[in-house]
Amino acid sequence: MDELKQQLVAQAISEGFDLARICRPWDVPQVPERLVAFLDKGYHGQMSWLAERTHWRGAPEVLWPEAKSVIMLGESYAPGFDPLATLSRADVGTVSVYARNRDYHDTVKKRLKRLARWLIDQAGGEVKVFVDTAPVPEKPLGQAAGLGWQGKHTNLVSRDLGSWFFIGSIFTTLELETDSAETDHCGNCRACLDVCPTDAFPAPYQLDARRCISYLTIEHHGPVDEDLRRLMGNRIYGCDDCLAVCPWNKFAVAAREVKYHARDNLMAPRLVELAALDDAAFRAFFSGSPIKRIGRNRFVRNVLYAIGNSEDAGLLPVVQRLCDDPDATVADAARWAVQQLKSAANGLV
Repeated sequence: MDELKQQLVAQAISEGFDLARICRPWDVPQVPERLVAFLDKGYHGQMSWLAERTHWRGAPEVLWPEAKSVIMLGESYAPGFDPLATLSRADVGTVSVYARNRDYHDTVKKRLKRLARWLIDQAGGEVKVFVDTAPVPEKPLGQAAGLGWQGKHTNLVSRDLGSWFFIGSIFTTLELETDSAETDHCGNCRACLDVCPTDAFPAPYQLDARRCISYLTIEHHGPVDEDLRRLMGNRIYGCDDCLAVCPWNKFAVAAREVKYHARDNLMAPRLVELAALDDAAFRAFFSGSPIKRIGRNRFVRNVLYAIGNSEDAGLLPVVQRLCDDPDATVADAARWAVQQLKSAANGLV
């Protein structure tokens, strides 16, 4: 089995992964208690599925009782640019690094399936692969396997890849040699907590998703509370602030996969053009992108909040045309943006 593991890790690297570590499904006994506390505080917001199938989400060994090992894989998507560079520009939107090109789910899952087939060919057994597709506590499993540790921003941090990497897992009935769990290396650093525009961290290692810009722009449907809209700035899909400031990113490995390299038209997309997208144009523009799944209405809502925060009165015409949009949330966002731009023009902001 030692030799098989060495071959497995080598094969994982050849498939495009940057890290491969192994743990047992039952190596995360702390998850059920943490999940209950998270849900009891309502930190999950509108993500109701997090409160469903908790007997699986909190205990991977229950999800598939026959599994004896979990192979945790990490793949870098580290950018070759400053992901926060566009935050100071009023005319453009800022998109999270991971969403500036193709949907990573498709790419990672294909790699997982190829690696799983290789493992079956070499040693038999049964496998199941997951990448955000089932109630699997991927970050705790990643820490148990040694990929990294859950930092104070609750995301996984690696000594090899920093904060910029995707996670995938292969559950197998084979008993493979395990790796040591990673320990916390955050120390006294609180850069990720202090940079958050909306104070979404009630305490280190705790996230209130209801205040998180990634949640608000992607998962939250309907109007966003007005006190949070101003804090969103020009972030129109996701937020990378807490990831970008992590000191461990100095060890980050640039993404090898070209599908993770940013599209030119998503490096600094102009708000005036994005606001004008109808449903068909939105689907065409974001074909193959993870952004497509939130739909035109939610995306344009985000764009309108960014325009409202721009203080650029020159954007009033495009916003005013959306005040009577068929979607009530878009219309609400447009009217709010008009109010903000007029207030800015009158020196009231």
